[in-house]
Amino acid sequence: MIIKKNVLFIEIIMYKKIRNHFTAFLLLAVIIQACSPLTQTQPVQVSRLSATYIDAPLIRGMAYNQAIQIRVYVAEGPERSYQAIRLELDGNAVQALQKIDVYAMGGTDNNFLRNASLLGSAVTLSASMDIPVSMNLKPGLHYIWISPVLKADADIAREISIRSKALITNNSEQHQISDGGKANFKKRLALALRKAGDEGVNTYRIPGMATTDKGTLISVYDIRYDNSRDLPANIDVGMNRSTDGGKTWEPMKIIMDMGGPQENSGIGDPAVLFDPATKRIWVAALWSKGNRSIAGSEPGLAPDITGQFVLVSSDDDGKTWSRPYSITSQVKDPKWHLYFNGPGNGIAMENGTLVFPSQYWDESKKPGIPHSAIIYSEDQGKTWKSGIGAKSNTTESQVVETTPGTLMLNMRDNRGKYRSIATTKDLGANWLEHHTSYQALPDPVCMASIIKARVRVKGKMQDVLFFSNMASQTTRKDLTIKASLDLGETWLPANELLLDERLSYGYSALSKIDDETIGILYEGEKDLYFMRVPVADIIK
Repeated sequence: MIIKKNVLFIEIIMYKKIRNHFTAFLLLAVIIQACSPLTQTQPVQVSRLSATYIDAPLIRGMAYNQAIQIRVYVAEGPERSYQAIRLELDGNAVQALQKIDVYAMGGTDNNFLRNASLLGSAVTLSASMDIPVSMNLKPGLHYIWISPVLKADADIAREISIRSKALITNNSEQHQISDGGKANFKKRLALALRKAGDEGVNTYRIPGMATTDKGTLISVYDIRYDNSRDLPANIDVGMNRSTDGGKTWEPMKIIMDMGGPQENSGIGDPAVLFDPATKRIWVAALWSKGNRSIAGSEPGLAPDITGQFVLVSSDDDGKTWSRPYSITSQVKDPKWHLYFNGPGNGIAMENGTLVFPSQYWDESKKPGIPHSAIIYSEDQGKTWKSGIGAKSNTTESQVVETTPGTLMLNMRDNRGKYRSIATTKDLGANWLEHHTSYQALPDPVCMASIIKARVRVKGKMQDVLFFSNMASQTTRKDLTIKASLDLGETWLPANELLLDERLSYGYSALSKIDDETIGILYEGEKDLYFMRVPVADIIK
């Protein structure tokens, strides 16, 4: 019903003639309420503003970082306009950040940087600050991302705190942003050791890492020049050194390059170990001359027939490296289709024996059935031998020495859902499946890392097993470090730490930095990230 202005005038005259003043008052109130749409605009109701704090580090060297996702729901009615986003930062954040960018995610798409548009940016930072933006939000759902960018010299050993507080309207109203009282405003810092596009490379993958007696960190990985695919492909093995606990790294060196037409002579999937007796660093990898990776390798020993188990070494703390050479004839049964290392890390046992995790694809129908195993050297790497498979249909594995002479093999199991675990007391001649096998460590069929490190736990030095993987049974997400204080007998939920919840390629490598710190090198999507993690954050 449309009510005209003159109706109000007429009704007011009638009101004067009504003897019952109370009744007149009620009538006037009804008339004014009916006329109110003509005299004022109803405010748009914002039903909900909420923030999700992403469990992922801020990564030095990256132009974008997922820190906070703000979800805005505007109810039916006119669009809502905002002019600023208010944030709170601690002193570490003010010091470490180069700038903070704000992005809109294009309609109701909440995926980071898909159809994104830059709304605003701030380079002058303070404890409480407003980032100017220009947002006109129509009714419905909208997603906004807060993306801090770290300075090139930001100290990755620190944490910072950043919090979204409010959206400021064009009328200077403050709409508070809810975090449900459960948000973790602390952000860990990391660095991008290798990024897609660095030196013209498409993808960096398959991390391995070891620490020398001088405290030098040695990282190794695939340089996948043309695309992200596995061997056979144009791939070399790269290496970086750090002498300050991973805070800075020397430029990349190529330490394994088999020459020839690169797409037909790739080498990758590296693993690294340090021998404290000889001070020698060893790196193992798979050489595919032509199509001699998993699908194309055949029974036999020659490079033109089967993939090669190849080694290089360094005697000067990783500054220079030997030429690659094959030990395939020493460790492979000629009946098998393929034999190569498990990527990541090898170990030196207490008695000096060197051990690399390995995998062979047996003589059954091509490409064979995979088995996780080990190779070992009892003469400082002059000769190498192989154990038997620990369990069928397992591939990428990692090995630790739990007690003197006892090796524990932690295996990727193609059955899915969990890691498989086995132990040996005779260098892989016999294996015993462990009671935690296929039940204690969820896994989405992916590579993982496990190390034994003597670290300080609540003031006392103790041997601890540290394990890292994508802690999901189905998806490569939720990179987590776990600790076992009883050498793998139990893995208590209290001693684990989620590092990065995002989807990724999923591989990781651990190494001890010092008595209080563990280092982790892990995959993003085509990138490799390094993070320092305090032991006290893992073991509560």
